[in-house]
Amino acid sequence: MRVLLQFKLLALVAVAVAAPSSRSDYVVHERRAAEPYDWVQTRRLESHKVLPLRIGLKQQNMHKLDEMLMSVAHPDSEEYGQHWSPEQVAEFFAPSDASIVTVKEWLANQGFHPERIRISVSKGWVDVNATVAEIESLLDTEYHVYTHPSGHEQISCDSYSLPKHIQDHVDLVKPTVHFNHRVPHDPVYLPKRSVNKLGLPSSFNGPKTNGEKITITPTLDNCDKFTTPDCLRALYSINYKPIVPHLNSYGIVEFTPQAYLAGDLDLFFANFSKSQVGKRPNLLSIDGGFTQTTNQSFDMNGESDLDLEYAMALVNPTPITLLQTGDAVEGAGFNNWLEAVDGSFCGGDDPTQDGIYPDNKPGGYTGPQSCGIAKPPHVVSISYGQDEVTITAAYASRQCAEYGKLGLLGTTVLYSSGDFGVAGFGGVCLNSTGQTVDEGGVKFSPAFPASCPYVTAVGATQVNPGSTVKEPEGACEQVIFSGGGFSNIFPMPSYQKAAVSSFLKHYPPPYTAGQYNNSGTVRAFPDLSANGANYVVAVDGEFSLVYGTSASAPVVGSIITLINDARLAIGKRPVGFLNPVIYSPAFSFGFHDITSGGNQGCGTPGFTATSGWDPVTGVGTPKTNVLLAEFLLLP
Repeated sequence: MRVLLQFKLLALVAVAVAAPSSRSDYVVHERRAAEPYDWVQTRRLESHKVLPLRIGLKQQNMHKLDEMLMSVAHPDSEEYGQHWSPEQVAEFFAPSDASIVTVKEWLANQGFHPERIRISVSKGWVDVNATVAEIESLLDTEYHVYTHPSGHEQISCDSYSLPKHIQDHVDLVKPTVHFNHRVPHDPVYLPKRSVNKLGLPSSFNGPKTNGEKITITPTLDNCDKFTTPDCLRALYSINYKPIVPHLNSYGIVEFTPQAYLAGDLDLFFANFSKSQVGKRPNLLSIDGGFTQTTNQSFDMNGESDLDLEYAMALVNPTPITLLQTGDAVEGAGFNNWLEAVDGSFCGGDDPTQDGIYPDNKPGGYTGPQSCGIAKPPHVVSISYGQDEVTITAAYASRQCAEYGKLGLLGTTVLYSSGDFGVAGFGGVCLNSTGQTVDEGGVKFSPAFPASCPYVTAVGATQVNPGSTVKEPEGACEQVIFSGGGFSNIFPMPSYQKAAVSSFLKHYPPPYTAGQYNNSGTVRAFPDLSANGANYVVAVDGEFSLVYGTSASAPVVGSIITLINDARLAIGKRPVGFLNPVIYSPAFSFGFHDITSGGNQGCGTPGFTATSGWDPVTGVGTPKTNVLLAEFLLLP
């Protein structure tokens, strides 16, 4: 997983400043989620600098998203599997014409010429390039430059305001209050005036290694020390052979400069899947994404090699689509890959979070933004994430709703839950005021997008030392700890209410409200788990042992892909949004209940794996043969 930390200062352009208007009708619309720790506000941002202002219009019918999604994803629904078309989704949730007109009139009244105001193709965003002075007047705010002791800089404002009559038409405005609190530990890969991008190396997340190289031949007898495809097949009863691979699709998202090496794939396949030597994933280049080979290291190649080696081996011969996102200069964020598979989401990229394209910097991708360039795969696995505290509720909710829309389209979206237990990426926790602190943090830090109720969050287990694949696994406690906990943003979805309420009643965690959100009314994660320890991965020409929920997510994605094949083979549709099914009592026997281990962090033992759902391993690990049979019975 990669922490979402990105920043870009923009070009100087002289533009006339609009005359300020009365602020009597303005109200604060958003405030920064948490004040930056270890960053110093050094100066006001120069008034003549130009920012790409993006105004996210309120979408219609968002209050019906959950209802509509449950109708096609809940196993008890008569409409199960009757997914929507992209046109239906775009039309149902499109902002109203009244919102577009109202916001455009507001901008015009503030001195912006109509020719400067653009409406995105999706009609979800109003775009205008404006000077800092213009934006500060428009939003009644001030932009400052913040500097980290490492020399990195980024911009932000504490809050911004909108006229009362505009608030009802706007979700959020970018770039404004969003702030990336973290910087990379290894500055060699990026300039000092930038915070790192999703694909750049960091010690925060991504797969972990203990440095051990493989010198023996792994077998089923030593799966507690070396995890291979055969170990996973034995653990999760994976014995299904695809029948209609040409009808199926499975996507793996990677962010440049993360990239696989062809030689690594062949080295792995030569040892564990001989028929696939020479096989490669199908590249979907998003915003200039490419598989770079200039920089080679575990940090550059470990994630992609791990994801592709195991996904390709487990679903063979089903083709894998590699959603390689971002060029080598600008990079990318989660919104970039979402826009590529759903054109109705395009238009809201934030330069502090996402890649802005076309990229006119030297060596950048100068082609058009990748907007709706491909249908979303039936399953998408993403082994990247960020701390929930780094984004506002409005930003998180807007992106989370997009995952819900993909569920309506019939796509299963899987995110790894993190590798630091109850702590945030890099093991960092929050202080009493919600700031990320390197030392002394006592408050747990949930992950995003794992905390979004419309994705399936995947935790990690292990074959316990000295045990075999025939014995129960435990929560992963080697090198990494399964990310899990309770959101500080999202309410509890109906599909998990019974399971989470049961956990809180029968196994109440011994922590206070000052340590985690113990209200019992919020989204809890992960949803399920898979092995995340001791993976034998070919990286940079040799085999290494790899750990992390980065491994768990693509394994679960592979299992769901096989289930989709079985459904497609008999004329049924893919399963789509998974969570309502896996929490259903009728499917409870389709999982191995994990009842040992924990996810320590923030100076505590963390949560504990228990009978039933728990915030360490979710509902457990899949029994593929059982789940497949049950899914075939659904419409």
